[in-house]
Amino acid sequence: MPTFFDLQDDAALLSLEHQIHLMDTVGVPPWEVDFAVPRFGFGGDQPLTASAVHLLGSAAPGPRSWLWSWANPSGYRPEVTWLAEQLRDFGKEHGIPEFTEAEVPFDDLPGSPTEPARVASLMMEAAKAVMKRWTGYQGPVGGGTRIGMLIEHPSFVLPAPEGPRVSRVLQQGVAELRFFDQRRAFRSYAVNRGLRVQENDTQVHIEGPAFSVTANFNERNLMTAMTVNMRGAEAQQQ
Repeated sequence: MPTFFDLQDDAALLSLEHQIHLMDTVGVPPWEVDFAVPRFGFGGDQPLTASAVHLLGSAAPGPRSWLWSWANPSGYRPEVTWLAEQLRDFGKEHGIPEFTEAEVPFDDLPGSPTEPARVASLMMEAAKAVMKRWTGYQGPVGGGTRIGMLIEHPSFVLPAPEGPRVSRVLQQGVAELRFFDQRRAFRSYAVNRGLRVQENDTQVHIEGPAFSVTANFNERNLMTAMTVNMRGAEAQQQ
């Protein structure tokens, strides 16, 4: 059974790739959300309206807690909260209190974060790993509070994996992201990306169309070296 910590690693790298793809698709435009409709949209030169928006909850600096959308006394339409409710059911089944408690103190989360943005990120990553919906968005709603959402649109679907992009995701992830178990994160990324994975005591070998990645890990599951091999046309472009 996965823990809340495990889910962070399971989501980390594929979530990063989706965020890169989201930036490539919409950039950094203004956004707006109306949960009464419900509707989430990006403005700018190329406006885009999400086909679905799922409110997970909100992280508030006053009480220093995360409040799940299904527990918010304001109330939301069922289509806005059903995904958070599915997470609650998953948490009950697998013993993950972060999903089942209506209000989760910041201090009960990994690293005892103090910033609402970090809390929203932790909750979004865990939700992505369980629900297999990988594009998230968070933003301020006043008073320092941040909401965390998962959003859907056909243009958010990733293209087929290619060596240069996979290499970029893995290298950028190691440089920028926080992991609890890097080896688990590599393995989960490959599996969720539809790539072949082979492991031994010290290595994770990932095989994709026209490329392969071999990562070495130490006894603490920290990556110590990574080799990326391109084949065919891709190799000629590198």
